Amino acid sequence: MELIIQPGPAESARIVADAIVALLKRKPDAVLGLATGSSPLAVYDELVRRHEQGEVSFARARAFLLDEYVGLPADHPQRYRNVIETELVGRVDFADGAVQGPDGLAQDIPAACAAYEEAIAAAGGVDLQILGIGTDGHIAFNEPGSSLASRTRIKTLTRQTRVDNARFFDDDIDKVPTHCLTQGLATIQAARHLVLVATGRHKAEAIHQMVEGPVSAMWPASVLQHHPHVSVLVDPAAAARLQLADYYRETYETKPAWQGL
Repeated sequence: MELIIQPGPAESARIVADAIVALLKRKPDAVLGLATGSSPLAVYDELVRRHEQGEVSFARARAFLLDEYVGLPADHPQRYRNVIETELVGRVDFADGAVQGPDGLAQDIPAACAAYEEAIAAAGGVDLQILGIGTDGHIAFNEPGSSLASRTRIKTLTRQTRVDNARFFDDDIDKVPTHCLTQGLATIQAARHLVLVATGRHKAEAIHQMVEGPVSAMWPASVLQHHPHVSVLVDPAAAARLQLADYYRETYETKPAWQGL
């Protein structure tokens, strides 16, 4: 796991965008994993800027979303398919139908989850997955206690996650759905490159447990310690609890330029 401590979101966004642009140049039909929430917004803005400058095209790429709320109407602004359309997809040149997400309105939830797993596999798997992390250490909506071998399924959201996400629902927790569909931890682990972005002191404990704590279902993101290619980009506030922060900085500063993210 590579830990990269940057001054703020703009610097992290530049590094992540560099990696995605490089991937699409060597593999124009790459499969991306897209996350929603606050963490990746600067990355998406940077990718849009580079697309507008003619530096990158998504025309042959495909993408899969990490998760989706269950039961939100198709036109709800916080439905993740609509969120990602606003934040990225509608601002670049993805082909129609190239971006898929779990079907939170499916009548048969288990069948929809199985179909989503099959769609990811049929696309050849995810080349680069963007991730955020919750204050309780969840990635996607794999809440504490999630099986480390889990696949796409329905999950009940913790009260903490609903409190955290209430800001997107007029600060009203009662408007936040209680259930979601989410890629499982094993699904996420199958991606070839995982890129996690986190900012703010409120993420510091989760980052510490993910990077330096034991692998445990109580901190689901800690399973990333078992992945061969993980890049974690944090600001100093999110890095505040890291015991080896100086070592991580030295490692990144002395990294060979040719190595990339």
